[in-house]
Amino acid sequence: MPGRLDGGPMADVPELLDANLHRVFNNRDADARRRVIDDIYTDDVTFTEPEGTVTGRAALDERAAALLGRTPATFVFVEDGPRYVGTSTGALPWRFGPPDAPVARGIDVITVLDGRISELLTVLASED
Repeated sequence: MPGRLDGGPMADVPELLDANLHRVFNNRDADARRRVIDDIYTDDVTFTEPEGTVTGRAALDERAAALLGRTPATFVFVEDGPRYVGTSTGALPWRFGPPDAPVARGIDVITVLDGRISELLTVLASED
């Protein structure tokens, strides 16, 4: 079972929401990002986003790296509203781009199994 992100017992939903956004998708250091991925996601994590669905930690890491690799270093993910937390699910709205001028908004929805994220769903805000 994974430890808490601070080395204690299992991670909880709020910690996992935070780590997913800030320590994975906001992390341009590939080695540090991969260590967090190994700690907070199940081996067979499913990640669904507008470009499709991938399975596994390596595939999720590739998607995060590709996103960060094609955007300027000034682009960051910032929380964009309250966290929604259940016992095994959570959701976190975010915005992405320069801190004062986001180019995208969305929400991440996670499902947690045994203290790790087993499913990640990213939904983008409509332009309508």
